[in-house]
Amino acid sequence: MLIIAGTFRIDPALRDTAVAAAKEMMAETLLEKGCHAYAFTSDFADPARIHLFERWENQEALGAHFATPHMARFQGVIGKLGVKDFEVQKYTISAVGPVR
Repeated sequence: MLIIAGTFRIDPALRDTAVAAAKEMMAETLLEKGCHAYAFTSDFADPARIHLFERWENQEALGAHFATPHMARFQGVIGKLGVKDFEVQKYTISAVGPVR
């Protein structure tokens, strides 16, 4: 299992454009084989900060995701949003269990 998680900042004036692109990306990606979770969320304290969380079955599924048409469209939009402070990491998970 892989987790992709992190944050990035966008130009707040372009937030509506970012939200529209993220909604399309989330809807399309959640249909992909091996995708268990995919979400962009806004930071309540900072409208310029976006959080990303993804959960993938394996590297093959994640690699296929990067080759999709919706990823190409999203990258075209995201490149125009003034992205800064991009800090997104991949985590390889060996076990999952309840918090308590």
